[in-house]
Amino acid sequence: MAQEIELKFIVAQDGVETLREQLNALEAKHTPAGQLLNIYYETADNWLRRHDMGLRIRGDQGRYEMTLKIAGRVVGGLHQRPEYNIPLDKPELALERLPAEVWPQGELPAALAEHVQPLFSTDFARERWVIQEGKSEIEIALDRGEVKAGEHQEPICELELELLAGETADLLRLAHRLLESGVLRQGSLSKAARGVSSGAR
Repeated sequence: MAQEIELKFIVAQDGVETLREQLNALEAKHTPAGQLLNIYYETADNWLRRHDMGLRIRGDQGRYEMTLKIAGRVVGGLHQRPEYNIPLDKPELALERLPAEVWPQGELPAALAEHVQPLFSTDFARERWVIQEGKSEIEIALDRGEVKAGEHQEPICELELELLAGETADLLRLAHRLLESGVLRQGSLSKAARGVSSGAR
C-alpha cells in the first residue's frame, strides 16, 4: 500500500504555455508528454462509490496497472488517500490479487468481480517534471485531454503535484510558487469524480 499525497489544480486553457515556461525553468528531470488511457469501473448500484473506493486500470505505452484507492481525506486542498497498485499483463481487472484488508468485511465480496463494469474513461497527455524541493522529491504532472462517459465529453487541463518522498511543507511551498503564475486555481474533484459527474448529466 502507498499513501498518495497530492495537490490538484485546474489550469486556465489560455495559460498552459505560461505555466510550461515556468515549469521548464525549474531544475527538474523532465519527461515529455506521453499518452495515458484510464478506464474507471463501478457497479450498477455504485457499490465502490458507496464505500468511498475508486477502481481503475491505467495504460501507459503498453504497460498496465490496476489501482484501487480507498477512503482518505482532503484537508486544505491536500489529498491523502491510501492506494494499492497491481501490475497487469493486459487491461483486465484482477480483483483477487488485491489484499483482503482493502475490503470492508476483510474479503473480496462475493460476485463483485462479475458486477463491476467500465463506467467512463479518460484519455490525456501527461507531461512530467520531478523536482527536489527542500528535503523532498515532488512530481509535477500537467494533464491535457478529455474525460468521456457515454456520449458526454469534458476537457481536462490539470496540474497535479505529488509528494514522492519528504515533507508536506515542501509540497505546499512549491505550490505557492506556482500559484504566482496566475493561471492556476485549486481543484478538488478527482478525474474519477468528474467522470461520474459527466456521466450523470
